[in-house]
Amino acid sequence: MASAVRIAPTRAARAMNLLRTIQYTHPPSCPCHGNPSHHHHHQPSSGLLAHAKRNLQRNYATPVDVSRQKEYAFEMAASAIRFGPGVTKEVGMDFKNMGAKRVCVVTDSVVKNLDAMKQVIEGLTREGVEFTVYDGCRVEPKDSSIKDAIDFAKPYQPDAFLAVGGGSVIDTAKLMNLYTCYPDAEFLDFVNAPLGKGLPIDKPLKPLIAVPTTAGTGSETTGTAIFDLVSKRAKTGIAHRNLKPTLGICDPLNTRTMPSAVHASSGLDVLCHSLESWTAIPYFERIPRPTNPINRPAYQGANPISDIFSLQALRSTVKYLPRAVKDPEDHEAQSQMLLAATLAGVGFGNAGVHLCHGMSYPISGQNPGYKHPGYQVSSPIIPHGVSVAVSAPAVFRFTGASNPERHLAAAEAFGVDISNVKNESAGEVLAEALTKFLADLGDQPQGLKDLGFKREHLDDLVEGTIPQARVLMLAPGLATEINEEREQLRNLFEDAMEH
Repeated sequence: MASAVRIAPTRAARAMNLLRTIQYTHPPSCPCHGNPSHHHHHQPSSGLLAHAKRNLQRNYATPVDVSRQKEYAFEMAASAIRFGPGVTKEVGMDFKNMGAKRVCVVTDSVVKNLDAMKQVIEGLTREGVEFTVYDGCRVEPKDSSIKDAIDFAKPYQPDAFLAVGGGSVIDTAKLMNLYTCYPDAEFLDFVNAPLGKGLPIDKPLKPLIAVPTTAGTGSETTGTAIFDLVSKRAKTGIAHRNLKPTLGICDPLNTRTMPSAVHASSGLDVLCHSLESWTAIPYFERIPRPTNPINRPAYQGANPISDIFSLQALRSTVKYLPRAVKDPEDHEAQSQMLLAATLAGVGFGNAGVHLCHGMSYPISGQNPGYKHPGYQVSSPIIPHGVSVAVSAPAVFRFTGASNPERHLAAAEAFGVDISNVKNESAGEVLAEALTKFLADLGDQPQGLKDLGFKREHLDDLVEGTIPQARVLMLAPGLATEINEEREQLRNLFEDAMEH
């Protein structure tokens, strides 16, 4: 009988045998590869498996900290938008089409006398839709004015809402809708943390149609509502996709009644919406990654889709805002600014804003007594767009190093020749372009000092900014350590004292 021929193992086979020997006699400390059963092709003995388990108990890797995991996805959400001169008259048909029986119309004491409201009432009446009108909205709403509006809506029990006005009106209507649908909720339940509990909105709300009469906030397409929380001397709000209007009816005829000063301040809000969302941290750098998609925030960081809307809105604003401010008969410019506001709304409504807005909330909330030229109001007011833009040169000087290419692209939108600009100068170049744009626009404060702020106010402004975690988390270059963050913010406010 012939003896069996023994074939010498190849080098590869010898190497594999050696690795197996090491694997099962000295398991590595990695909890994945230290587990022999991880390699499904090889079934170790029960003794080796017990040895591996003991080894794992001694050598656990650092547990995964879910709160530090970076995001891996972005989610786009925006209202349906109808754009065109004269489309306001269609709103009655919209409510009839959706089967609405009781509509709560939300507006303010000025807009209630304008043609937009006339068109709305005629349309609802023509289609036989029952409605009631709440005209007590406050410009730059406070928590008290929001609560008054909610108290009006709850007893009426509408099955739909219609907002006619600027961002303050639309934001108020969003919160009337929210708390009517959650009648037992505490007011702070949904307010952004850390000022509120920041609970997610876990069910659909009533239909809401928004008819903007200003070209600025983009509130007709976002899930954000902002107000002053008076007890904390800070602006905050509620942000969730379920807050966004069902439909935004953008009728350029409705913005023709805006005074020049309102065109300017509203347009500056568009400018900063687009700049901040364009320069926000990328969505994949944001933490924490949500453990459930319902917790994914509306403001996610710059992403490839929001970028398209934000950059186009910036270019349109630079081109058309000066025209809209200077010539009340330039209807093309006014129409293009309304479109730019909506484009920016889609951009920042998904990417978010950062330092200009975060700093603006204490600026307007701690107003030392400033009344903006062109605003016919009895009490001091820093219009939202003004409070946002006043810090913009300082902000983008600071953020320039985070992404020079994006800051240079933004400067190019202002007409700057960037062909020979070095990356390290990107922030300064964009800051200079912004300073010139604001000066050329006219009637704009050239820094916080023009609003009446002094250096002794800086610490309060910093403390009013720190709670704005929802937007500060998207700010490039801002420290996460609280004392370092305070120092950076103080330096930013100092730099914003004058342009």
